[in-house]
Amino acid sequence: MNNPLFWLGLSLLLLALSLTTVLIVTLPAMLALARAARSIEKLADTLARELPPTLESIRLTGIEISELTDGVNDSVQTAGEIVKQVDQSIGHVRQQTKQVQTTTKSIFTGIKVAWKTFRYKSQAQKKTRKPSNHLLSYSHKNSNQHHFPSKDITPTAKTKDSNLNLDSYTKQEIDS
Repeated sequence: MNNPLFWLGLSLLLLALSLTTVLIVTLPAMLALARAARSIEKLADTLARELPPTLESIRLTGIEISELTDGVNDSVQTAGEIVKQVDQSIGHVRQQTKQVQTTTKSIFTGIKVAWKTFRYKSQAQKKTRKPSNHLLSYSHKNSNQHHFPSKDITPTAKTKDSNLNLDSYTKQEIDS
């Protein structure tokens, strides 16, 4: 056993045996790596074909979303302006309504005053004509008797104002 050749031959045999074992064990692993490499190559080809159009679609979709966002923002701004205009219009309508109410009240007040004035003048004309003729006829015929057509009016001697004339008589009738 001291023979170095024997040991050299045995070492070479063991080395060949271990290399053969490693080769047998690594052969399926290398075949699996070859298949994985082919799959990766196919995936790379597919990505090379499909990725640029997909990226372009994504880019166009992003642009369209930006345009839609701008459109929505413009629409919101327009809607805001319309709301402001409607608010202003409502304010103008309220102001005009107040003016119409004031004008209507003024017109009705004017009509009432005109009606009262018209009635006052027509009553005054009726009462001034009839009593004046009546008073004049009584005063000429019966100067000693104090006759007045109204029950509410007292004779001149009994009133506080001893200077009762025709104008004060019509004013007393209208006031009562």
